[in-house]
Amino acid sequence: MDWQFVFSQALTQAIGPTMIVYALAAIGLNLQFGYTGLLNFGQAAFAAMGAYGLALTVASFGLPFWWGIAIGLVAAVVMALLLGIPTLRLRADYLAIVTIAAAEIVRRLMRATVWSDTTGGSDGMRGFSEPFFKMKPWSDDATWSFGFVSMDNGRLLVDLGIVNFQYSNRDLWILVVGWVLIAVILVIMGLLVHSPWGRVLKGIREDEEAVRSLGKNVFAYKMQALVFGGIIGAIAGFMFALSRANVQPDTFSTDFTFYFYVVLILGGAARLFGPVLGAALFWFLYNLIAQGLNQAIRADVIPSSVLDSTQVGPLVYFLLGLGMVLLLIYRPQGLIGNKKELMFDVR
Repeated sequence: MDWQFVFSQALTQAIGPTMIVYALAAIGLNLQFGYTGLLNFGQAAFAAMGAYGLALTVASFGLPFWWGIAIGLVAAVVMALLLGIPTLRLRADYLAIVTIAAAEIVRRLMRATVWSDTTGGSDGMRGFSEPFFKMKPWSDDATWSFGFVSMDNGRLLVDLGIVNFQYSNRDLWILVVGWVLIAVILVIMGLLVHSPWGRVLKGIREDEEAVRSLGKNVFAYKMQALVFGGIIGAIAGFMFALSRANVQPDTFSTDFTFYFYVVLILGGAARLFGPVLGAALFWFLYNLIAQGLNQAIRADVIPSSVLDSTQVGPLVYFLLGLGMVLLLIYRPQGLIGNKKELMFDVR
């Protein structure tokens, strides 16, 4: 078995394009749930607003790329307002019910055949990502070498001896833009949550009535958190669509949101770097276990009568789910969360 290959592949995915999407979406959930206590089970819908806002604008209506970005962000804001206005004055579970329903409504609308000529229906949409990849500052045939890092025809190669990994031309541009976005958003988040505004959000999470008794407009603060978190979710949708160069409605199911929560809980809610750590660790473990099991099957270390390649996927999710249950029991605040500030009580 080639354990070096397995570890290299897992490390590649731990900082790769998919991890960036999950980290961004979980950062938005962290603002809503971790800092404000809002149960948003429809983050997939905000990601869909960003992805389809960009795809429809560029591919269907022929407008410039940046118009697509703007329209996707506006769509996320409008959705947050539509969901928040009737629910945020009520109990937290009302927002949870409405957002999970909204996510399914959005998916069904994009999947509907009645306007599939515009949205692509269940087949999805393509042809909107080229303007983004044309913005990258290096050419497709760029070749250079510097120490353990080299580029061969636009493909990045990193050789650390023990492990080595590589990214295609397009994935590298996604990585550059994605990590810059994560850094910028985390800086802004850090400034916000350590400001008086952020302290009010934490107060709402702990005791909404106490904050209201101090004369604060709790509804307005909740709405702001929902809108800002939704905007970050739309940015995750942009990166998701661009990394795949296509949008397909069934990828924005409620499962998508639940994975965001897994990432957030794993890293630690109400911590700036919790979502990033959770996303990196989740995808590292997922690929390490999946690649390791596949390698063991090919090398006949695991007989096919015990486990075959078609069973690897479900088994990996079972093992990760079991790990999450144990985490919630023995460390409910997550890996870097503060037990005194926020935790999930599963007793």
